[in-house]
Order: sequence, then structure tokens, then C-alpha cells
Amino acid sequence: MTATPTSVAPSSSIISLTAPFTRASLAKIRDTLAAAVNQDGITPDPTEPHAAVLVPLCNVNNTPGVLLEVRGQLRTHAGEVSFPGGRVDKTDASFLATALRETHEEVGILPSQIELMGQFGPAELSLNGLRVWPFVGFIYPRGNPPCPSSHGSDTEVGQTELGLDIKNTHHSQDAFDTPLPSISLASLTISQPEVATIFHLPLTAFVAHGRLKTHHFRGGRPYWAIDVSDLVPPGGAWESSDTRGESDNNGGRLEVWGLTGWYLSLLMKMLKVYQ
Repeated sequence: MTATPTSVAPSSSIISLTAPFTRASLAKIRDTLAAAVNQDGITPDPTEPHAAVLVPLCNVNNTPGVLLEVRGQLRTHAGEVSFPGGRVDKTDASFLATALRETHEEVGILPSQIELMGQFGPAELSLNGLRVWPFVGFIYPRGNPPCPSSHGSDTEVGQTELGLDIKNTHHSQDAFDTPLPSISLASLTISQPEVATIFHLPLTAFVAHGRLKTHHFRGGRPYWAIDVSDLVPPGGAWESSDTRGESDNNGGRLEVWGLTGWYLSLLMKMLKVYQ
């Protein structure tokens, strides 16, 4: 019998899927990621080649979601949906430094705009043989940097290395529950033709049954791929590229699948959106 992914359970989510991200919801995400990293005991193998990506959470028009990109023609897997990120360079101080550098290069987001939530795993191998380390951060508009906050020692790079102040600051409950500022996709500078386009994937899309399709990661573990055809501007490289899932025909749709889809499904399971 074919295995099926975890069930979709929006009512059990630890954060709202419709209300904008707030400092309260970010705190829940940070605590969840910290607990998971401590439990998994993620340790890199120095004999492997590595890459790092950022899962960029953000508000767009007061809607919570994830910023994603469609790969351009100069990259492997052109026309596929991915996170900002890439291979670790010798000059990168850490895996997180790689994710931040690549995010700036690909979509024009400065490290000072990113509030680090943490990392999760286990880190999986890409089809190119790279061990890919995912980090989670919240994106602020330029000129509206993250509020001072404290982070646990589990994070690979502290906030001081992001150019942020990590001293403890008291927040009133009203401020804690106030929606965080939205970013404008039009204000971002994408690196074309490396990146074909960017789009915002609302959290509600993760529980929209009409968008979801069962895929199997590396031919075995089931997860939810997500149809994003209507969320991506038409007329790009993805329309003429092979964006099929792993041995599944997507019927001409653009889907979040593969390693990107697997990591998003894993993150949604950690946040109890999936059970």
C-alpha cells in the first residue's frame, strides 16, 4: 500500500495561518526550532560538500507566508521553485553565513533585514550531492530592522554577527501581538537571469487541499507538494522547463516539490500544521 503524507490539521497549528506574523508567533517558532535542533543533534560531516538555504518567513500585505524564488536558466533545475541559498564558499564563516550571503545576492535582502529563528533538519542531500542545511528567518523591510531580541545559544551565528543588538528588551503585550511590518516584493532586487522571479506563498496554501499532491522524497518518504501555478507571474522560464515531481507528471502545473517541498513539509509538521 502506498504511504501517504501526514494529515493536514490547520486547527492544531501553533501559529495562525491567516493573521500576520507577530513577535509572539516568532517566539513560538524560535522555541520549536530550538527544541528540535537540541533533540536532533545536527552535526555536519566535514568530508561532504555542503550548501545552505534560508526559509524566509515574511508578511506581504499583512498575510503570513514564505518568500520563494523560481530558478533562472543559468542554474541547475531551471524553472523549479527553491529557497534562496547555495553552495558553501571557503570564505563563508559558517553555514548560516552562506545562507545570508546567497539571500542577499539572489533577492537583495540584507542580513540586517533578517531576524534569525533557528535551523532544523536533518540536513538532506541534494540531487547534486550537497548536504543542504536549512535556516529559518523572518524578513523585515529595509529601513525597518528587527527589534532587539535575545536568542538561545543553539543558533549557529548570534545576532551580533547579523549586525543586530541581542540585549534583552522588555516588550509590552500589545507590542508582542502587533503585526510585524510587511515587505513589498516589488522592492526586492532579484539577480536575473540566475533567479527568474520571486513570489509569496501564503501559509493558507499549505492547507488548501486543491493545491496539495502526494510526492515521495527520494522515492520513499511521503510529503505534500504544493501547486503554486497561480501565485507566480506568467511568462517565465518555468513555463518551458521540466518542473515535474519525482517520476510524477504534474500536468503542466508549477509545484513546490523535491528538497524544497520536503523541507517545507517538515517545517509545517514541526509547527503542527501537519500531523
